[in-house]
Amino acid sequence: MNKALSAQQRAELLTDEMTVEEQASQLRYDAPAVERLGISAYNWWNEGLHGLARSGISTVFPQAIALAAMFDTNETENAAAVTAEEARAKYQAYSAHGDTDIYKGLTLWAPNINIFRDPRWGRGHETYGEDPFLTAENGKAYVKGLQGNGDTLKTAACAKHFAVHSGPEALRHEFNAEVSAKDMEETYLPAFEALVKEAHVEGVMGAYNRVNGEPACASRFLMSKLNEWGFDGYFVSDCWAVQDFHQHHMVTANELESAALALKTGCDINCGCTYVKLLAALEAGLIEKEDIRRACVNVMRTRIRLGMFDEQPEKIPFEKVACAEHKAAALRCAEKSMVLLENNGLLPLDESKLKTIAVIGPNADSTAALEGNYCGRSDSYVTFLRGIQQRFNGRVIFAEGCHLYKDRISGLADHGDRYAEAVAAAEAADVVILCVGLDATIEGEEGDTGNEFSSGDKTDLRLPESQRLLIEKVSAAGKPTVLVCAAGSSVNTECSPDALIHAWYPGEAGGTALAEIIFGDISPSGKLPVTFYKTADELPEFTDYSMKDRTYRYTKKNVLYPFGYGMTYSHTECTSLEYSGGKAIVTIKNSGERACEDVIELYIKDGCENAVPNAALCGFMRIKLDAGEERTFELPVPEKAFTAVSNDGERKIFSDTFTLYAGVCQPDELSERLSGTKCASVNIMP
Repeated sequence: MNKALSAQQRAELLTDEMTVEEQASQLRYDAPAVERLGISAYNWWNEGLHGLARSGISTVFPQAIALAAMFDTNETENAAAVTAEEARAKYQAYSAHGDTDIYKGLTLWAPNINIFRDPRWGRGHETYGEDPFLTAENGKAYVKGLQGNGDTLKTAACAKHFAVHSGPEALRHEFNAEVSAKDMEETYLPAFEALVKEAHVEGVMGAYNRVNGEPACASRFLMSKLNEWGFDGYFVSDCWAVQDFHQHHMVTANELESAALALKTGCDINCGCTYVKLLAALEAGLIEKEDIRRACVNVMRTRIRLGMFDEQPEKIPFEKVACAEHKAAALRCAEKSMVLLENNGLLPLDESKLKTIAVIGPNADSTAALEGNYCGRSDSYVTFLRGIQQRFNGRVIFAEGCHLYKDRISGLADHGDRYAEAVAAAEAADVVILCVGLDATIEGEEGDTGNEFSSGDKTDLRLPESQRLLIEKVSAAGKPTVLVCAAGSSVNTECSPDALIHAWYPGEAGGTALAEIIFGDISPSGKLPVTFYKTADELPEFTDYSMKDRTYRYTKKNVLYPFGYGMTYSHTECTSLEYSGGKAIVTIKNSGERACEDVIELYIKDGCENAVPNAALCGFMRIKLDAGEERTFELPVPEKAFTAVSNDGERKIFSDTFTLYAGVCQPDELSERLSGTKCASVNIMP
């Protein structure tokens, strides 16, 4: 085929050589070969949320929510670039052996850029948090890393789940998310718009639920937005979402009508089995041949952009998978993502004064607590226990303490069968590292194997009762205690340890990163990409998609730890702030006694009646300062930061005066009290 032609032209020519039956077959996620045209079988379903997933050994990065906690888009982009390189290396190796199975292609269904609006949502840890700006910046970086900047896409990224989707998991196949025009434009659409218009994401995946009455995978409103933004990639349904049209949403009568509705509205690929009925729908007059042709052109265009019908780009050696360079990248992300929430001076630990450390808890030696969901498998996990054992020269005593959520570990034992061992370990130690939290078996997607809680969602914000009792009993030993919580969401541990680290699901090197932080080899530097709430009892109804009283932009009540908060082992503060030429000029001083990394956070407050109630993030930059060092940085303030959204969904500039804030936290009373620093502010005009 003439490579001088555009991908669109080539896709049209190739499609027009197919019969309508062959065209229809290419709209399945498990597309068969068309051998007479040199088109090999291809399975579109592959995952790469935080490393290549479900395809054997790969580099396992921290879960997406942890990547967001870095506030470092360069590292996010690099994590995606590693993922793409390993996906391409494996694809080339698999293809050489004729293996075109699921999870082995170049179309990675990532990133997940839904807004984590409710902390009970089990899949929230797949996202970049609760803020549209932070989500968009990380999403763009991840797409850039996955797709590369060459003439041929390294892999094809996919923004999901378009566009209003964040639980409840138990209702997702039948639920109708009702959203105002203001919330749609102000919160739910911006990240998708940015990924389409600025990052040129190749794929978009629809959601299971309805949005204002329309199935998300066949929404005329949502498809019109993609057209408005100039999207020219492929659209794929979430898996088996199209059959929900007639089985649960009841908007169609049968498979033929569901397939027809999805295809005619703009869904190119069906992840599921409903599109096997396309030819029957054609025969019944529900669709036309041109509907099938249009979708086939779209999917062939993506395959052409991936170079599937051309001479393959330079072969990536299989040895690049899980290589030392990639492992180092996973470690850096783990180091930058962990968030220090409390510290009464215990951390960093003084090794010279310690002989024995007790590492206790169900997540202490758990690989599941490192992984999150949609993950690969590492060839070298370092659990929290192993990291501390490798780093500390003294005695390390381990006690599991309790099951993650059950009332006993041994089925024939009495409940609480490991509490006594845990208390004895604490009594024998100089300091306790208590590793609690969740994992993807109880905080994840509906239907996950082993899921015991509420179809993947959390019922509240507390730890399981088995762990609450463990904390109570170990704390009674009276030893200095570092509480380490591995979880992908807001958790209230309901205790007051000497130090509290939220480790997220930190990837294969999580134990190494934790040990480095605990012993002061590095200073913690992660920031919360979500609000940590005190209790679920004061949250709005889970099914209410209004943003009122949700996230840091709309509420100040019920906050335990604010969005953007995270401590270091030093003390940084903003000493001056100016605004000129569309840029914030920020001077930051490290007045502490040790070098550290921190994050400059920019927030803007618009006083007009259409603005969000509180100041909103509009810029950030990860920085590194030596002890006593003071430096000035320039951060762009995007034009969109000066806009607000009216009740009818119109976005424009309504004001002529704004307040810009800069610091290492949010400009609110709780953030400044917890962090011991204040934000600088200046009134500016756009």
